[in-house]
Amino acid sequence: MIETVKTWRDQFLGRGEAAIAIPTLDGALKPNRALEDADILATLEAPEDLSTDGKALFAADGRRVLRFEHGVAVEVMQVEATITALACMPTGGMAIALNGRQVKIYGGPHDGHEWSTVKNRPLLSVNAISLAEDGRLLVTEGSSVHPYEDWCHDLMDRAHSGRLIELDPSTGDSREIRNGLHYAFGCCESEKSVWVSETWKHRLLRSSPPVQDGLAPSAQGEIVVDWLPGYPCRVTRAPGGGFWLAAFAGRTQLVEFVLRENAFRKRMVAEVDPRYWIAPALSSGDDFLEPLQGAGVKMRGVLKPYAPPRSYGLVIRLDEHGMPIDSFQSRLDGKNHGVVAAIECQGALYVLAKGPRRILQLPISAA
Repeated sequence: MIETVKTWRDQFLGRGEAAIAIPTLDGALKPNRALEDADILATLEAPEDLSTDGKALFAADGRRVLRFEHGVAVEVMQVEATITALACMPTGGMAIALNGRQVKIYGGPHDGHEWSTVKNRPLLSVNAISLAEDGRLLVTEGSSVHPYEDWCHDLMDRAHSGRLIELDPSTGDSREIRNGLHYAFGCCESEKSVWVSETWKHRLLRSSPPVQDGLAPSAQGEIVVDWLPGYPCRVTRAPGGGFWLAAFAGRTQLVEFVLRENAFRKRMVAEVDPRYWIAPALSSGDDFLEPLQGAGVKMRGVLKPYAPPRSYGLVIRLDEHGMPIDSFQSRLDGKNHGVVAAIECQGALYVLAKGPRRILQLPISAA
């Protein structure tokens, strides 16, 4: 009853969960063009994720896995379904998510091990795989309601069915570390805990204990960093210390407003093509039917300096405690948007901009 009254009060006053305020890009997140000015390593057909074994960069491109060494791409394998996440195994081989519905190991001593259900619930939208130091696989499933490709539907439904999962290749066991997440998209081990991106809440959480029956999801972890200016996704360790956090879109007050206007949002979902929803996007500016155009973005042909971005490119560097210390961006007037992965390998930072289907390369000295 108390929570219901609090919700009504917040909606009436426009604060708390009902607020549409968003954080400004300032301090470590001050706007820049680092991603827009980065070198383009490759343009692929359908890139989804990046991984590394410490020596070479690997990329998922549709059903193919490519290895990049000295700027040259070589196809190392082709699998039976679209790859939605991948990770190099320390003992050889790769862990690959197929269509978001199955995690399978190719090569190495655990070749052929696969998982399609966890805790008697089928996998539906696996979007990231990370390795723990002891060889376990840490996996995020964005939603248990919407498949991988319908991530925007999950946002518009204001769903919270994401899971953080642990898979053990040596035994074939699996378990939930946490459930009830507002879209889990990316995870990484940090000391004895696991950091996980809760995308629709714009924050990173730290989770340690396994989920216990009857325990509320909100009691399962603590906030590492919140109120981020974008939608966080995959997070990877930086060999020199800290972490790289990708954000596939920037937040806008208009989207925050639509998410709180239930009648409008439901009609939009029911009647409008998803390509033209007032929602985050991986790319923009290529279709005259898109929202956020005309005088909202340009005045007399000149781009407004603080026009609301429908799509954006953002990588955030975090310190060991999860605090932002630097950022690399592609702004509204750029094209390297929809950043879904950032990983360090052999002295360079590699960034996957899914909007233009590019892999970008930045020297760590510049980063």
